[in-house]
Amino acid sequence: MGSLPLDAPMKPLDPHAIAGDSQAILEFLAEYYGDVDKYPVRAADLEPGRVRKLLPEAAPEHGEPMEHILEDVRRDILPGLTHWQSPRFFAFFPMNASSAGLAGEMLSVGLNVVPFVWAASPAAAELESVVVDWMARLFSLPRRFLFSGGGGGVLQGSTCEAVVCTLAAARDRALGRLGGHEAIARLVVYASDQTHATFQKGARLVGIPSSNFRVIRTSAASGYGLTAEAVRAAVDRDVGLGLVPLYLCATVGTTGLGAVDHVRELGEEARRHGMWVHLDAAYAGSAAICPEFQDYLDGAELADSVSMNPHKWFLTNMDCCCLWVARPRDLTSALSTDPEYLKNVGADGGGAGKPAAIDYKDWQISMSRRFRAIKLWVILRRYGAAGMRAHIRRHVAAAKWFEQRVAADERFEVVVPRRFSLVCFRLAPRFGRDDDDGDDATNHVNRDLLAAVNASGRAFMTHFVVDGKFVIRLAVGGASTELQHVMEVWDLLRGKAAEVLQHYVKPNGL
Repeated sequence: MGSLPLDAPMKPLDPHAIAGDSQAILEFLAEYYGDVDKYPVRAADLEPGRVRKLLPEAAPEHGEPMEHILEDVRRDILPGLTHWQSPRFFAFFPMNASSAGLAGEMLSVGLNVVPFVWAASPAAAELESVVVDWMARLFSLPRRFLFSGGGGGVLQGSTCEAVVCTLAAARDRALGRLGGHEAIARLVVYASDQTHATFQKGARLVGIPSSNFRVIRTSAASGYGLTAEAVRAAVDRDVGLGLVPLYLCATVGTTGLGAVDHVRELGEEARRHGMWVHLDAAYAGSAAICPEFQDYLDGAELADSVSMNPHKWFLTNMDCCCLWVARPRDLTSALSTDPEYLKNVGADGGGAGKPAAIDYKDWQISMSRRFRAIKLWVILRRYGAAGMRAHIRRHVAAAKWFEQRVAADERFEVVVPRRFSLVCFRLAPRFGRDDDDGDDATNHVNRDLLAAVNASGRAFMTHFVVDGKFVIRLAVGGASTELQHVMEVWDLLRGKAAEVLQHYVKPNGL
């Protein structure tokens, strides 16, 4: 096959081309996943600018066969990737993929409908409302977040988008009570020092002054979870200054440590001041499909909104974030646009006994949107609730095994108790001295240990810092990760720890 001649008719959706190109890509991906464990999880010797040096300065004038393109992917792109689907990827949080997720994504991009208003693709909009209700029931969320209970859900691209939407809804609801936009400088947002940084970004984007974002300190005593007592003290101070508490984020499974905020206590405290409560379960929300983890969501009925990301730990290829709201009107009032060219001609908007058409453009920031619902629907159909529970429990069991090994090795310590599948630990050598450099030296050792593990290419992990301690994070959750891979990374850690500690031996011992 050669280049396409200039006079060849373009048929971008030719059925034979779709079948041929898709088959070539599927075979390429099948080969990749068969060999993904052989790649360095993250190549350690790469420098910025590598890809630009490999590729031409200009796009090709004529089309090329898919085989040539895939060969370039194999030669030029794969060596420069961090392989997120490697079973030895333990960094950040998992970003799951699956054969069902790939199939659902193919249907989504293949059909390529844009369900921003109901009339633009009725079945797509309605499937989304069904799927988010299915998900809410799987996680035992309160009925107020179901469409049948007066609430409802939407599939967004990320928690970041969901946060901006809920902050905008909270802002407009509060300003309506306060009499106008001039009061925005009085609105205050509350979060903990473990809350994801996206909430600070979101607050700025909706016009909340940076000086009105409260980062409330947590401690080991509460497992680094945000407490109602700490929030009450901050809120009372602000009220005394004439400020207005607007929004409180409660997190189940924080990014750094996997900490869990006290949702019920926080919800009750927020109600004293009419604050919007958002429950962020981006990572750990997936675990709520298992009954043994649903207690972490206790108090969710006090929240105004809840979000979780199926693309993290629910076998859903990027991107997919579930956002539920108890009062959709709050969301749509802040985000709605209604130009004539977007009206649902032929839809009566719901009458007596009839469901109203849902225009999801009014539930998000952008106008256009992807058909994410079919992807999540395929995953739920293909694996079922029982399969998803087994997927979660397998990772939790592997993380528990790793935590036990860390605790049993006198050279290491578990920094915070594991709740889900994230283990936070560090190498804690005894330096045999009592000066103030002990903590700094321990942090240096752990930095060197993490760097050595990642440079090996046999695993990839990331870190966090809490109370001045440099902490290594092992996040178990890859779609292909089994106990065997966790056992191998433990052996790798022990070996690298022995090598690193050799550089820190003092005359009087460790």
